[in-house]
Amino acid sequence: MGEYKVKGFGEFKVGDAAWARRTITEADLVNFAGISGDFNPIHTDEVFARETVFKGRIAHGSFTASFISNVLGNQLPGPGGIYVRQDLKFLAPVRVGDTITTRVEVIKKIEEKKRLILTTICSNQDQVQVLVGEAELLILAD
Repeated sequence: MGEYKVKGFGEFKVGDAAWARRTITEADLVNFAGISGDFNPIHTDEVFARETVFKGRIAHGSFTASFISNVLGNQLPGPGGIYVRQDLKFLAPVRVGDTITTRVEVIKKIEEKKRLILTTICSNQDQVQVLVGEAELLILAD
């Protein structure tokens, strides 16, 4: 499959894990709003957001969830893995300046379908889980 290091299904085992970290910037919120078309004022208008339960702007949940795609697409399983399902639960707000660590771990292999089931967790700099879920990926190589 090209020049990329593609792992075969048999190379993965329950307990395999990977992670990445990113600090959220003002530019991230502006760019994600532009790309997604989601200009909800909870993300884009500090005056509006201060009057909400969050007492200030928060990052788009989909933006934080996209960090999972980074880890899955580049590390575990990496090239040759196809994202087929993601369940998410948003637990806490993410704000500009937060540093989010995204961790994925293989919790199950479905041999007959060449699928991996992984936990997906995003936590902030205070180790507070902001997002949890489960992903399913199809592995293309044997």
